[in-house]
Amino acid sequence: MSETASFGYREVPAEAKAGLVQDLFTQVAGRYDLMNDLMSLGIHRLWKAEMVDWLRVRPGLRVVDVAGGTGDIARAVMSAGAGSVTVVDLTPAMLAEGRARSLDAGRPEGIEWVAGNAEALPLPDRSFDAYTVAFGLRNVTHLDRALAEARRVLKPGGRLIVLEFAPRAAAGLNDIYDLYSFSVLPWLGEKVAGDRDAYVYLAESIRRFPDPEMLARMIRKAGFGGHRHRSLSLGIAQLHGATRL
Repeated sequence: MSETASFGYREVPAEAKAGLVQDLFTQVAGRYDLMNDLMSLGIHRLWKAEMVDWLRVRPGLRVVDVAGGTGDIARAVMSAGAGSVTVVDLTPAMLAEGRARSLDAGRPEGIEWVAGNAEALPLPDRSFDAYTVAFGLRNVTHLDRALAEARRVLKPGGRLIVLEFAPRAAAGLNDIYDLYSFSVLPWLGEKVAGDRDAYVYLAESIRRFPDPEMLARMIRKAGFGGHRHRSLSLGIAQLHGATRL
């Protein structure tokens, strides 16, 4: 039998998943940031600010931001004083939004925009001081390959920072979490982004993603040490940090 991969609750041929993800994000690119604000009531901005704090940005820091989409992480990292950020995203439409928003924000310098797959980054070995990914690992076909690529492009001692949703919220909140995820999010997606199915996929992909303990094990297995982890907003979001060995 051919290999399959999860696309939300569906199983699809592994070789088809990247195309499905790209099609989905092409459809929602123009409303992606607005939807993030509405879905999280703006709290995603606080989560991302915490992510940037974990980077301990210094002058000259070279960062690759994978699944960087519309560039909000890249702009925050540059504002904190990094030397450069390379944004890699699978979807050209998301990169186009990022470039446009960065020009509008008056930050055209220091950010490079690259179309590429997290599982086969078009970047040299040992070329970055830090690798960030916010809400993007859920969309890769082979998580182990994406983590191996993160290690490959980082210099020894380079830092991996992952921000991702957890499949379950803190004890006692899961019924509310499920109601919001499977009812409110698709409704918002339909009304605001014109794509209900994209946000059904969002909720389902969160539930299929490894829990924080499993993700920590996978990060260590990929060749990272010094792992640390923090739950955010009653366990809804998770921040992971580790160092390339």
